[in-house]
Order: sequence, then structure tokens, then C-alpha cells
Amino acid sequence: MKWIAAALLAVLLVGLPFFAGDFYVNLASQILIAAIFALSLNLLVGYGGMTSLGHASYLGVAAYISALMTSRYGWGHGPAALLSILGTTAMAALFGLIALRATGLGFLMITLALSQVLWGLAYRMSDVTNGDNGIAGLTRPMPFGFSIDSAASFYWFALIVAWFAFMMMTVFVSSSFGSSLKGVRDQPRRMAALGFDPWMIRWITFIYAGFWGGISGLLYVYYNKYIHPTSLSTTSSAEALLGVIAGGSGTPGGPVVGAALVLLLKNYVSAYLERWNMLLGLVFLFIVLVMPNGIVPGLSRLLRRGSR
Repeated sequence: MKWIAAALLAVLLVGLPFFAGDFYVNLASQILIAAIFALSLNLLVGYGGMTSLGHASYLGVAAYISALMTSRYGWGHGPAALLSILGTTAMAALFGLIALRATGLGFLMITLALSQVLWGLAYRMSDVTNGDNGIAGLTRPMPFGFSIDSAASFYWFALIVAWFAFMMMTVFVSSSFGSSLKGVRDQPRRMAALGFDPWMIRWITFIYAGFWGGISGLLYVYYNKYIHPTSLSTTSSAEALLGVIAGGSGTPGGPVVGAALVLLLKNYVSAYLERWNMLLGLVFLFIVLVMPNGIVPGLSRLLRRGSR
């Protein structure tokens, strides 16, 4: 039954551009980008027990590096993307060295502070980032010679990347290393007594999450063809964190569902309701009260009860 449902979902996702208009195809592309971003944050929050409010740093920095290299220095999209990912991953390694000196609330505050520094620099260094005006007039790459300028072609490109990202992160948390990460999350002292290095396990996970955050940043700047300092803001990090918690942290599909929920409320409901943030708060409150573990675990529990 699960395989049939998975096959139907795959057909629906691949065939979406054939029966949906460009508005919904573009919305689906945004959901895929947000899903990769939320999945990368879930590595820290759900599997590592490291709540971060600075994850937007990796999305924003990767996007800015790509935008600057292609628009200002004339680099091709391939070398610019490689530099973006390498730079973002190196930044994650450095930030991990700083943030992992603390745990719990201290860790959260350090990640928030680091992201605020980058956000401030993006505004203040106007000679580099163009400040509040952002960097516009960007173009999309042509992977393997195929144009992704249309809504459908970009959606399929984002779908392939999102599927690969989902598989890679699922393999990561399902591996023996992922088991040790969960052990460090639940019983760090016991894991240390068994010979594991909790700090190193967390640091590697921090870097891996930063890597996929950078991938989402590349897709973000390719989709929008524009980058602004708000991509580095606390709001961006908070929306991703909200999606992870609402969908179900520590589950493979929870962040995807949560990211889709937040993005739909943000981009669709906001067209009809001025105070869409209030509705988002009410929805989140409902989820916490009715499904405290998130939407995906809550629905799974209801389905199990219904099948008895």
C-alpha cells in the first residue's frame, strides 16, 4: 500500500506542470526550495537536538556568493555554484566551532547572533551587496545545456534536486552515524562513556546541515533572480524552524509538510488576509494542542488507530 501511495505521489509531482497553471507550478517550486531548507534544519533540530535560529545564514550567503560571482565578476554558473557551496560549507564549519561551545539556549543565542552579524553586513556593505536595493537582473543556469527559464522546467529541476537532497539526508540519518547522532541527542554522557565524541558528531552534522542550506540558497537565487538582505533575516530562520516543528521534527517527511504549510499561508492566504501571521499563529497553536509531535506523526498515529 505504501509503495502504491509513493508511486501515485511521484506521478502527481512529475506531472504537475501538465495540469496546473504557472502560478501553482511556481508555488510548488518555492515549496521544494523551502522543503530542502527545512530538511537541512531538521538535521540539527530533530535529529541533533540543536535548535538554531540562524540557519538562514547559509541560504543567504550561498545566494549572495552566486549572485556576486555571476553578475559582478562574470563567472559562469557552474564555478559560481561550486564556490558558493564550498564557501557556505566552510562557513558552517567555522560557525560550528563557535556555536557548539554551548548547548541549549546558549547554542540558540549564538546562532542567532552570528546570523544577525551577517544580516547587518548585508545591509551595511552596500558597495558589495547593494544594500537594501539587493542584487537584481540575475540569470538562471543551463544544467547540461537545458534551459530552466520556464516555470515547468525550473520546477522539474528543483524537483530533481529536492528528491536527491531528501534521499541523501534520509540516508545520513538512517546510517550508523545517524544512530550515533540520535544517541548524542538523547544521552550525550552515556555516548561519551561508550567512546563516542559527542562534539565531533554534532560538528559534522552542523557542517552537513550548512551544506544543504547552501544548496537551498542556490535554488532560491536561481528562482527569484534576485537576492536581498532579508534572506539572511531571523524571520527566514524562524519560518523554517516553525515548519520543522509544525510538520514533525525528527521525521523525514515532517519538515516537507511543515514548509509547505508555512509557504502556502505566506504566499496564498496573505493575498486574502492582511494579518496572515495571526492565522499562522492560530494554526501552529492548533497543531501544538492537537498534534504536539507535529502533523506527520499525528496523522500517522490517527491512521494506525483507524486501521485497528
